[in-house]
Amino acid sequence: METRLGVFCAIFVGMAVMELLIPKRSNVVPKGKRWVSNIALVVLNTVCLYVLFPAGSVGFSVVASGKEWGLFNQAFIFSFFTEYLSGRSIELTIIVIGVMLLDLGIYWQHILFHKVPILWRLHRVHHSDLDLDVTSGTRFHIIEMILSMGMKWGIVVCLGLPVLSVVIFEIILNGMAMFNHSNVRVFPALDRVLRWGVVTPDMHRIHHSVKRKEANSNYGFNLSIWDRVFGSYTTVAEGGESQLVVGERSSFDKKNQSLLWMVLYPFR
Repeated sequence: METRLGVFCAIFVGMAVMELLIPKRSNVVPKGKRWVSNIALVVLNTVCLYVLFPAGSVGFSVVASGKEWGLFNQAFIFSFFTEYLSGRSIELTIIVIGVMLLDLGIYWQHILFHKVPILWRLHRVHHSDLDLDVTSGTRFHIIEMILSMGMKWGIVVCLGLPVLSVVIFEIILNGMAMFNHSNVRVFPALDRVLRWGVVTPDMHRIHHSVKRKEANSNYGFNLSIWDRVFGSYTTVAEGGESQLVVGERSSFDKKNQSLLWMVLYPFR
């Protein structure tokens, strides 16, 4: 918990400073108003999740390992790996595979929240932000967070993922969400290189387009490979960056999106 919080704070501060130094886009809504609301939602979600699930996904990983639940806790899996690897190489391989499978699970979960109407009502709280910056990466409705936690638990238990896989994935997910939602100017040449491995701010910003076709693309949070493999990758927005409008149409007249407004938004 302390490690995750420390990494979160370090990345948050780092990205916030870079947004001041090299911003990509000008703000539609005054930054102060948005930050108060978005950070308040983060605090509310953190407190609620800690009260409801104090051990989080890591706790389920510990239980699954102790009871030998899931694919990676079965003896035949280790037998398969020992034919090709040995010692710590097996552990490292399983950890890496675990992180990638969790990321694939989050990719499909993201698609689910876009395609199922009742789930979209929750997820549109995230898309209703009229600007994107480091605070947008953690702006989710509490019910979506609870459902997401349940889905991650299912993946962890079914696969029997090791604790270290879950911890590493959670740290990477938090950090990458802040990075790819940030309002930071990334040089085009660097962006093209980074996109072959990870989701960049310019790539993910297209996903927040008001145009439904663009919003239904670039679902990845960490690895960009899933969008390429499953055909949901969009290289550039229609008309280019200058024509890209961020947000959800039903929220355009709500420039002052308070904490209460975000909590009630799915039910409007």
